Amino acid sequence: MIVSTRGRSLLRVMIDLAEHAGDGYTPMKDVAARQDISLKYIEKIMPLLSKNNYVEGVHGKGGGYRLTRPPEAYTVGELLKLTEGDLAPVACLECGAEPCGRASDCRTKPMWAEFHDMVNGYFDKVTLADLVKKSMKV
Repeated sequence: MIVSTRGRSLLRVMIDLAEHAGDGYTPMKDVAARQDISLKYIEKIMPLLSKNNYVEGVHGKGGGYRLTRPPEAYTVGELLKLTEGDLAPVACLECGAEPCGRASDCRTKPMWAEFHDMVNGYFDKVTLADLVKKSMKV
């Protein structure tokens, strides 16, 4: 599996924040209810988003989180890399991987490298705004 539950949940939270961007700060209890994700689980994701300046938060009454940029300025690729690190399909293509002793003779490495480029290229083209538009079409 390329994308973990954490990565999928992060995307759902970000889509929800994008859909409610005009509402100011969105309480995470509201996101949890709409997305059917436990509030405790969301609270483990939000510091990652906040620390990397993808969202900003306010505590207390009227508090919650909001996006720091417009939805079209976020790519799925950058968001998934927060939780997944690298989207490499095999260990030898991961960022900082030890060189494989079979790399020069590996018949499958070019295939995996092309797949890696396709996946990353696709996710780097899809924006949060695209996902909001697609989720609105029912």
